[in-house]
Amino acid sequence: MWVLAAKLFPFRQYIKHVQLIPSRSVSALAHLRLICSDSELEESSVNNEHNDEIKCSFSYLNTREVVEKLYSLRKEPKIALSFFEQLKRSGFSHNLCTYAAIVRILCCCGWQKKLECMLLELVRKKTDANFEATDLIEALCGERPTLLTRLSDAMIKAYISVGMFDELVECGKVDMALAVYQHLKRLGLSLNEYTYVIVIKALCKKGSMQEAVEVFLEMEKAGVTPNAFAYSTCIEGLCMNGMLDLGYELLLKWEEAGIPLSAFAYTVVIRWFCDQNKLEKAECVLLHMEKQGVVPDVYAYSALISGYCKFGKINKALLLHHEMTSKGIKTNCGVLSVILKGLCQKGMASAAIKQFLEFKDMGFFLNKVCYDVIVDSLCKLGEVEKAMILFKEMKDRQIVPDVVNYTTMICGYCLQGKLGDALDLFKEMKEMGHKPDIITYNVLAGAFAQYGAVQKAFDLLNYMKRHGLEPNFVTHNMIIEGLCMGGRVEEAEAFLDGLKGKCLENYSAMINGYCKTGHTKEAFQLFMRLSNQGVLVKKSSCNKLITNLLILRDNNNALKLFKTMITLNAEPSKSMYDKLIGALCQAEEMEQAQLVFNVLVDKGLTPHLVTYTMMIHGYCKINCLREARDVFNDMKQRGITPDVVTYTVLFDAHSKINLKGSSSLPDALQCKEDVVDASVFWNEMKEMGIRPDVISYTVLIAKLCNTQNLEDGITVFNEISDRGLEPDTVTYTALLCGYLAKGDLDRAIALVDEMSVKGIQGDDYTKSSLERGIEKARILQYRH
Repeated sequence: MWVLAAKLFPFRQYIKHVQLIPSRSVSALAHLRLICSDSELEESSVNNEHNDEIKCSFSYLNTREVVEKLYSLRKEPKIALSFFEQLKRSGFSHNLCTYAAIVRILCCCGWQKKLECMLLELVRKKTDANFEATDLIEALCGERPTLLTRLSDAMIKAYISVGMFDELVECGKVDMALAVYQHLKRLGLSLNEYTYVIVIKALCKKGSMQEAVEVFLEMEKAGVTPNAFAYSTCIEGLCMNGMLDLGYELLLKWEEAGIPLSAFAYTVVIRWFCDQNKLEKAECVLLHMEKQGVVPDVYAYSALISGYCKFGKINKALLLHHEMTSKGIKTNCGVLSVILKGLCQKGMASAAIKQFLEFKDMGFFLNKVCYDVIVDSLCKLGEVEKAMILFKEMKDRQIVPDVVNYTTMICGYCLQGKLGDALDLFKEMKEMGHKPDIITYNVLAGAFAQYGAVQKAFDLLNYMKRHGLEPNFVTHNMIIEGLCMGGRVEEAEAFLDGLKGKCLENYSAMINGYCKTGHTKEAFQLFMRLSNQGVLVKKSSCNKLITNLLILRDNNNALKLFKTMITLNAEPSKSMYDKLIGALCQAEEMEQAQLVFNVLVDKGLTPHLVTYTMMIHGYCKINCLREARDVFNDMKQRGITPDVVTYTVLFDAHSKINLKGSSSLPDALQCKEDVVDASVFWNEMKEMGIRPDVISYTVLIAKLCNTQNLEDGITVFNEISDRGLEPDTVTYTALLCGYLAKGDLDRAIALVDEMSVKGIQGDDYTKSSLERGIEKARILQYRH
């Protein structure tokens, strides 16, 4: 079969053909018209006028005619090859079809050297071919096994000779790499360690770990000693296939066996531990490799630094970077950019800028990415002039700003309302040959709308269209929100109404605009109008609206919005649940808070510690202690450890209720355990190793004083200072009330003097308590 089109059969069929070795008849032109696609048979004319005779002969040839000519010369390979080369020199663009034709001829006549040279040219990309050398194998997979054997042999030699065998694996052609390996074995060729390692790598990428181990064993049986890279490849394969612990265990076993392992093997394990947020384990691996005499390189440190940055532990990353450089390990701009990005992602833009300047002073090379991060940070902080200094510095250092850099600076000026400077940069950008993208135009459109240049915003839309760039929904959203931010809400409404083909995102932008400018009522009305039509705006817009409603303490409409989302099968965000529960608990609307809490749990979500604590506090505020304890127990059953705040809330509520009685639901009151001694929570907290804070101690002091245990209260008060904590106004007031209740006016006045010396100002309650105590003491003194 004369197969000239690429990728007609899966590559596994090629393997099958080689193994079964069937004989096939050959018919060239009978199949040519069926196999060659229209795109492959586009005409290719000869452009080179170097040779009049060649020009005359070849100028009108197309792919089909070339293939037919080569087929006619199949028994005269020398002439066929000469014809093929003349076409190439004359400017004819050979494609997969013509290459397949000449390769078939070379294979059939056994011209292996010529075939290898031709394939080597393709592998080294020394031709203008628009296909890969390996595509030829797939294109000819239906040919005779002898032809395929010769082609495969030549292909292997071509790839190995230029060290590109692993490219098959890297570009995802894993099956092809494995087929090449099998063919090498069938040919009886001696495989080197390089070939084995690439095959192991391919199997690992495919997830076939058992087969990878078998190849590793084959390697040892063949007398090929595995090198450090082979061991590292196996470890990496286990890690990438979800067997990280096994990979590390294997590393330790090989280590014990005295097998030489490179720093890369340890780096692989460090990187995967970091990806799984097992940072302590990753650092242990780094320390362990040093103990084994393997010096960590910049890549090992970089993997751990990246892990710390990814999970917000920036200080650890900085300490590790300092440790690395102090050991003489040269840092690189990749590591520095990771640190700078990590600082920015944690909201520490100012710290990132400071760190950037320190890096610069230390003489570290800072690349474009580092500059990008800091210029962006400065613009967001409103320090656009400082950003411009760095922007110019980039150019002085031959770092050419791109569209992103220009857009960042334009955005910085727009945020400050400096539209003139923004437009100057826009012009400079175009003069430098950079074509503004949709983001650049969107930034300008939003700024024009916000700062009163409304007509310029509309003109910009027309300008975009004239230059072949169609405004998208983001462009329109920027104008809508910009108009709102500029106090032109009615103009924003008019723009939205007049917008052709308006979409859901545009309505979301209108709601955002309303929320940003305090038009919460209008935002809610628009939300309800759309939801009544079965349409729901973006979740982020719902979140903004519910936040605004809760700020206004409009809990009813906030609940209505929440229930509407549930009805329309939209999943509220976790933060939305938390905000709503918090507001309802604050308002002591515990029935509604419990309803929202139940929806959260029914959705399969696990409430945060803070959410649980808010619910407990809400029930405690209305003296429903049984319900508070139910929530507390549910929290512990889910594996969420209470903190000092949770225990303090329960301890405080039970301290007070022991004196007053509970207001739990009727059925809860019937339980003998409805009233629990407050000390249970204090003792449990201490047993769990949770150290009390000032607030906890204050609650305990108040309890002791209220139960006529003043001396114990004084002991606890002194314990606060012994622990290095500072009592606050409330703490002093609690003890003061204890003194006054006992009529101990002298110690009460001494305590107030101590407050004054420490600069602790008493509040109105402190002063009124002292006044009442003095008055009470005088009355008692008068009676006596």
